[in-house]
Amino acid sequence: MASAAVIFDLDGVLVDSEEAWNAARQEVALSHGGQWPAEAQRVMMGMSSTEWSRYMHDELGVAMSPKQISEGVVSRLQALYREQLPLLAGAVEAVKRLAAQWPLGLASSANRPIIDLVLELSGLEPRFSVTLSSEEVPRGKPAPDVYLEVARRLAVAPERCAAVEDSSNGLRSAAAAGTKVSAVPNRAFPPSGESLALADEVLDSLSELSPDVVRRLFRARRRGP
Repeated sequence: MASAAVIFDLDGVLVDSEEAWNAARQEVALSHGGQWPAEAQRVMMGMSSTEWSRYMHDELGVAMSPKQISEGVVSRLQALYREQLPLLAGAVEAVKRLAAQWPLGLASSANRPIIDLVLELSGLEPRFSVTLSSEEVPRGKPAPDVYLEVARRLAVAPERCAAVEDSSNGLRSAAAAGTKVSAVPNRAFPPSGESLALADEVLDSLSELSPDVVRRLFRARRRGP
């Protein structure tokens, strides 16, 4: 049994995907009678697929069932990723560095088909011991469910897991689960100052995410209130 582990988020941490999600959701919304207010993408960041598809149906007025909305967005995103996977600079190297030291988990709000496609196209699938979509737990981020379940499947206590997150809801989810939290703030949709204060470590980029940083995380006291 491992004594510690590292859990990555996917969107905005390993893949520069928030703008792609935004484009795919906006296209589905506007082509099926819905609206697209400026805050829509930020509101949906961290939601599970069941949550954001319901939000698009109920709040944005998209004239499709939530299941159809989710399938339509995923199909569009899969096509975009197969054309060109927008891996963030340093993502593959960061995963490899940490996988050499600790078991890795993935706690993502993305749909399961998107998670599997990204890991396949990037060649990173063998590096992760556990991968989980928030659609596979009762509540999406900012609830702690997805992090707690990944830690359980890794057989590592949450407080001995280091999470790598980029968004407000992701940071809140990881902190609520009791993990140590490293923030690599999303540049397109930066986290709030209140959420960023929950991080034990704030990095400018994945190139800074080293085994030494993770060891420092495990020694850190929780920041914030």
